[in-house]
Amino acid sequence: MVHVIPGRRSVAEALRAGRPLRELVLSGEDGQLGALAASARAVNVRVRVAGRGEIDTLAQGVLHQGAVGVAGVFPYRTLAELPDCELVVVLDGVTDPHNLGAIARTAEIAGAGGLVLRERRSAHVTPAAEKAAAGAFSWLPVALVPNVVRALEDLAGRGFWSVGLAGGGDETLWSCRLLDGRVALVVGAEGAGLTRLVSERVDARVAIPARGRLASLNASTAAAVALFEIVRRRGGQGYPGGRIG
Repeated sequence: MVHVIPGRRSVAEALRAGRPLRELVLSGEDGQLGALAASARAVNVRVRVAGRGEIDTLAQGVLHQGAVGVAGVFPYRTLAELPDCELVVVLDGVTDPHNLGAIARTAEIAGAGGLVLRERRSAHVTPAAEKAAAGAFSWLPVALVPNVVRALEDLAGRGFWSVGLAGGGDETLWSCRLLDGRVALVVGAEGAGLTRLVSERVDARVAIPARGRLASLNASTAAAVALFEIVRRRGGQGYPGGRIG
């Protein structure tokens, strides 16, 4: 079995992170693609030039910009294997791979130590998620869990407060004092939000204040707002300018 990483930035980050690749398949070796080829050969990754049709098939319909990394099965972790950290992001049934990738990208930039996904009824790390993450999955550990409520209990045992994003939250994101400590930020499914049992389990349910007429934010946008509120509270330490975009 193989796992495909499409897109120039995603491939570049995989090489920079030392992610094991079986081969790099390119549409040519001119310009930026040539730089990718050189980086791959420097770490003994096989480089192969192929036609557009083959690369399209490998990328499973995802926009690839002429570059596809081929790796082994994606290395999911268990919850216990996540590194010691102050922030993790838990997704309670996010099903759109583009949202998953966007959240992973923001979580990595915000300094999260891990991403937690449900084993069932959830998006997993696919080529589409890899492309949307722009390389984040090469750096951010991802744990699969059978039950989010149980995962939150386990994280509580490690000193994490769980804070769930909810449109009908009991307090606002800005006023939640639990975000000052070790926190598991919980993001619900697109449209449906947090499941009932997860909503009952979290230590706090917070809403992002809104002034407009629309009912809610996209899941990845809401996660980004919350993650950078956490970064702001911690003084932005360790976050050099120029990394956004």
